[in-house]
Amino acid sequence: MVQGSENLQIEPGLPRSPRVTYRMADPGTALDEPGTLAVFGFGAGARGHEDDPRWFRVALESFDAPAPIELWQVDAEISYGRHDAVRWSAGGGWLFAAIEVDERGAGGMEDASRQAYAALRQFMSARSERCVLRIWNYIAHINDGEGDAERYKQFCDGRAAGLDDFFAEGFPAATAIGHHHDKHLLQVYLLAGVDTGTAVENPRQTSAWRYPRQYGRTSPGFARAMLMPAQDALAISGTAAVVGHASTHEGDVEAQLNETLTNLEALLASADMPAGFDTHSPLKAYVRHATDATRVWEILQRRLPGVPVLLMHGDICRRELLVEIDGWRFS
Repeated sequence: MVQGSENLQIEPGLPRSPRVTYRMADPGTALDEPGTLAVFGFGAGARGHEDDPRWFRVALESFDAPAPIELWQVDAEISYGRHDAVRWSAGGGWLFAAIEVDERGAGGMEDASRQAYAALRQFMSARSERCVLRIWNYIAHINDGEGDAERYKQFCDGRAAGLDDFFAEGFPAATAIGHHHDKHLLQVYLLAGVDTGTAVENPRQTSAWRYPRQYGRTSPGFARAMLMPAQDALAISGTAAVVGHASTHEGDVEAQLNETLTNLEALLASADMPAGFDTHSPLKAYVRHATDATRVWEILQRRLPGVPVLLMHGDICRRELLVEIDGWRFS
């Protein structure tokens, strides 16, 4: 375990990345703190504060009870509001934006995804903080359907249609995870800034936008990670046991988790960051089967001692994958 990234050179004149932390605290108290850009709760028990656009309840249950909240904070005054279906907050050159779409009113998963991303694209195009660096997608029953009718593949089709050429110059980091809360709910939120970051790829993995046809009509559009503008943090996309473009270790959650950790270390190396994660590197581990949660937690405690990890019950975008990790590595 490393205790810092002293070898990284912070770019002068660029805004420091938002601080991302997990905390056992009342969401209202966190929302009242200066510089709070967003606060996230998890699962059915995360209620209240719906009148504040900075509050977002993620439709994933945590294996921790009670679950901590997640905070994004910056050293700046925050403004916030709503623009049609998009909720947003901004300050210090940073922007949080989020949207939820009910598929019943959209005509299905593909149309819901298209509507969500078209609305975000329209909103972002009018903002100075239009450089999208990181996106999270939470999709009900992500693996339902066969072939091109699988819901994740329909989501990818709709996302590409809604974005049009918005990411023509490069994809942000991203996560797409299946939730079990409401079979009609699509959730999307993002972090953007006034400055561009640097996309990071993993030499052990085929870039997602170059996946062969077997993974759908539309390749997933995301970078494996994003080095933030000031080079003070790495935003890590959802990472699983994929080598090349193929899933590995089918049916073996321990082997998949170890392969995932190997991929994470490869990403750190690609970003010229020191190996390992520290106490300021918040991660999320998404586990498909509740019966695997204890084993995953034991391995993470041994392999990543002291690292803050939220253990979430979520389905991975490929049905043979049992675990996925995303998160942050700060300098």
